[in-house]
Amino acid sequence: MTNIEREDIQIIGRHSNWSEKNIEIVLKKDVYNNKASWLKFIKILFISLGIGFTTAGVIFFFAYNWGDLHKFVKISLIEGLIIITTLIVVFSKISLNIKNIILTGTSMLVGVLFAVFGQIYQTGANAYDFFLGWTMAITIWAIISNFAPLWLLFITLINTTIILYTEQVAQDYSEISVLLLLFIINVVFLLFALFCKKNIKEIEPPIWFTNLIALVAVTFSTIGICNGVFEKQQTNFILLIIITSIIYAIGVKYGLKVKSGFYLSIIPFSIIIITSSFLIKLSNDASMFLLISLFVVSSITLVIKTLINLQKKWRN
Repeated sequence: MTNIEREDIQIIGRHSNWSEKNIEIVLKKDVYNNKASWLKFIKILFISLGIGFTTAGVIFFFAYNWGDLHKFVKISLIEGLIIITTLIVVFSKISLNIKNIILTGTSMLVGVLFAVFGQIYQTGANAYDFFLGWTMAITIWAIISNFAPLWLLFITLINTTIILYTEQVAQDYSEISVLLLLFIINVVFLLFALFCKKNIKEIEPPIWFTNLIALVAVTFSTIGICNGVFEKQQTNFILLIIITSIIYAIGVKYGLKVKSGFYLSIIPFSIIIITSSFLIKLSNDASMFLLISLFVVSSITLVIKTLINLQKKWRN
């Protein structure tokens, strides 16, 4: 048996003469984590913590000893660590997961290097230049690694670069326009990840990664529409509503297709928040707040009840 889940075994066990002994054997083989799985998990966890603490230690080391270090020492120490870790990733025979973890730590050190360089020579660059250079420097690593945490760092840097650019350079951009752009970018990343997961066997982004990107995208759309409700009507606000409506409809359809309660929960919750904003726009007296409270409680209850019924339907 392959790709069998606990619920499948329970259903088969209730409607067949499958013995408890054979059920226990299958559970231990295909469902329960064995000793080797736990050891692998602990190994990866400790390595990840080690890389993370090492990177944090480098940052705190420079922060504490900044005034006593020569600029050559500051830069050469970080560059040395980047070179050493990169050589380990390229030439060592350790497992691929460990290499990707080390590469993610190296990507963090690249940001530290840029920050130290800017502090030493006082380049006068804007903050978005720092994040843009950091993003460009690790782009190749993110592409070839096929590692979700590194991709998460890469996407975070892109979002940060766009936000800082609109704050420091393109100040004539409205907040709704920025949120619309961020929403579209994150949706593109999400659609690309889901496409790769379905059509490319070598690229299988984990569920937590796609769920996190979807949550970020929904957050941007929700904030953008809520801001647009209380501001002067703009063309981008109407465009954001149209694009959000289309994406939400696709998300609900996809959630029903793959039986994912995550998409069927964040989208209705976003709609509840947006609807509450429209109601507050109409009136902000005490009676309206009471109405909004009743609406939120009843709508959330309805969403939860619907999700529970869907879960029961899917299991049976």
